[in-house]
Amino acid sequence: MNKIVLTILMLCSALFAVAQKQLPLIPQPQNVIAKTGTFAMPKKLLVCVADYENDSLKMVVDRFALQLKESAGVKTKYTKYPTRSVMDVRLNPNIKPEGYRLEVENEAIIIEVSSPAGVFYALQTLKQLMPKEIMAGAALAAKAKIEVPCVSIADEPLYGWRGFMLDEGRHFFGKDEVKRIIDLMATYKMNRFHWHLTEDQGWRIEIKKYPKLTEVAAWRNTKKLGWGDEYPTDGEHYGGFYTQEDIREVVAYAKERFVEILPEIDMPGHFQAALAAYPELSCTPDEKHEVWLSQGVSADVMNVAAPAAVQFTKDVVDELTALFPFGYIHLGGDECPTHKWEHNDLCKQRLAAIGSTNFRDLQTDFYKQVQDYILAKPKAEQRKLIFWNEMLHGNTAELKDITVMAWIGADNAARVAAERGFDNILSPQIPYYINRRQSTEPTEPRSQGHGHETLERVYSYVPAKGIAPELLPRYKGVQANFWTEYVFDNETLEYLTFPRLIAVAEAGWTVQSQRDYAKFVERLNQHVPFFDLIKLSYGKHVVPVK
Repeated sequence: MNKIVLTILMLCSALFAVAQKQLPLIPQPQNVIAKTGTFAMPKKLLVCVADYENDSLKMVVDRFALQLKESAGVKTKYTKYPTRSVMDVRLNPNIKPEGYRLEVENEAIIIEVSSPAGVFYALQTLKQLMPKEIMAGAALAAKAKIEVPCVSIADEPLYGWRGFMLDEGRHFFGKDEVKRIIDLMATYKMNRFHWHLTEDQGWRIEIKKYPKLTEVAAWRNTKKLGWGDEYPTDGEHYGGFYTQEDIREVVAYAKERFVEILPEIDMPGHFQAALAAYPELSCTPDEKHEVWLSQGVSADVMNVAAPAAVQFTKDVVDELTALFPFGYIHLGGDECPTHKWEHNDLCKQRLAAIGSTNFRDLQTDFYKQVQDYILAKPKAEQRKLIFWNEMLHGNTAELKDITVMAWIGADNAARVAAERGFDNILSPQIPYYINRRQSTEPTEPRSQGHGHETLERVYSYVPAKGIAPELLPRYKGVQANFWTEYVFDNETLEYLTFPRLIAVAEAGWTVQSQRDYAKFVERLNQHVPFFDLIKLSYGKHVVPVK
């Protein structure tokens, strides 16, 4: 065979092999071109970073450089003049804020962005192309080489909201575990941590004006939450809370990783722990109230017609605003029985005053008072409100610019919210409640409900499927939720969360046409060494697809 022809055939074969190989990138970028060759990381990396406000592009690169140094001994030197063996971070105003362009060439790595977030996500992608020790912050073997495959990537997220909610009202995990989860979220380009801080069974955040919330409402007399005779309480004194200093520390930690924290104070339902501390906020202030020891939905709810309850909420919002700079606050609104209101004189008087016979309208009236208070604040202190989709059952006409988190009947609820002119976040109970079992195996930990959500089922959910184009701008993103009725240790929390949360991360980032479950699993299995290096508890039942 002619040598030229043979050379061409061998080159074509090599290019085909590169094209067929699944690069270990999660979420799957919007556009990837694998090329031949590698960039060999030198022991001294020259980096050129474009000027940016407050030097914030360089601050992102600094944290990446520290990882390189700690894991592989690579030293970074900044230069104003790109040369060989350089990483060049350039500004391109035509790229969206979280988007990036990444070119790995034989002698250079070129990143183009319009914001610090873009640099951060480009570097998450770059680290996934490196030895997993770099991702894990672990030491690379002596004399090991870092070779990055040559590639051209143009990428940006599908949705601006890519979230995970952790319920700490029922069980408390502590700031170290929260930081670990935030790290993993950031690794897979998730950017919203929804912190569910209150429940019937516990109040987890210090509010200076109401000290009994942490003296009384943060503690209960069982670790295990009862569920009938089959799952009794244990009598253990249990609880915990975050001080305001803890909150500031976690918020700052998340901010460095481009994760915004959404605080949730659930009210007027799921509020019994607070009533144990301040019974005057209830419909029956003369009766005894205690932090609830059971699962399920308590009928002991806030008296939304009581002036003290409205003032309490305003005061809590004030302290949340000072602690959480994110532009949203979640006030719950789910699963709130109206029975107590129906037998309370103040509630009946308020219902008549607003001209309604639907007791559910008391809830929206209460929220309107809170929203009016927020909107009267200086612009920098205003926050938009998020509610669970039960809010749609009341008269929402008076509420302005709220966001609906759609969980029960999520697809229909999100569509209804969009039709009413409200933004929505898709958080479907089935299959995005990833506290549920992962399989039918008897080894699965006890969890909420009797069903299970496999990794494939989680991955296969299609957000905003079949939605009219004019409504799509109201669809802000996706979120997985983790409720902790049965989960009270970090190992089980992580086991049930991962790798299913990573499937949700890809749904939030990658367009549907680029998503494929078999290819996702192939890429995911290349991340198992990373999971093992950081000692992550995860569902090991996921195996490569043949």
